[in-house]
Amino acid sequence: MTNSLNDYSYDDIFIGQKESFMIKITESMVQTFGNFSGDLNPLHMDTKFAESSSFKKRIVHGMLLSTFFSQLVGMHLPGKNALYFSQTLNFRSPCYIDDEIEVVGEVTEKSDSTKMITVTTSIFNKSKICLIDGVAKIIVR
Repeated sequence: MTNSLNDYSYDDIFIGQKESFMIKITESMVQTFGNFSGDLNPLHMDTKFAESSSFKKRIVHGMLLSTFFSQLVGMHLPGKNALYFSQTLNFRSPCYIDDEIEVVGEVTEKSDSTKMITVTTSIFNKSKICLIDGVAKIIVR
């Protein structure tokens, strides 16, 4: 995980601009998220139950993964000047504990009248399989 904070202004941002980062999903993250969110579904929390499912092992909460879009917007694209307006989510494939993921954002639109950017957001595993994708709308202050 990185703690660097980008400081893009609206005028600095361009169509096609990309930012990304990698992170490893840990057992601790899943436990903490399950306890914090109250989502203790056995597909996420119970190894024996998950082994009997079609996934064959515990899967990471999709909403846990989607929280990394907040880091993408608030720290990377645009970073300091971001005000999240909206985010769509499509859950494509499961993620497993100890998977390393790549969180990616790409600017696809800019609105001069509202100072809003549209960013396609995606999360991939190391095999480049898309786990989650969506679209973020961000006001650049």
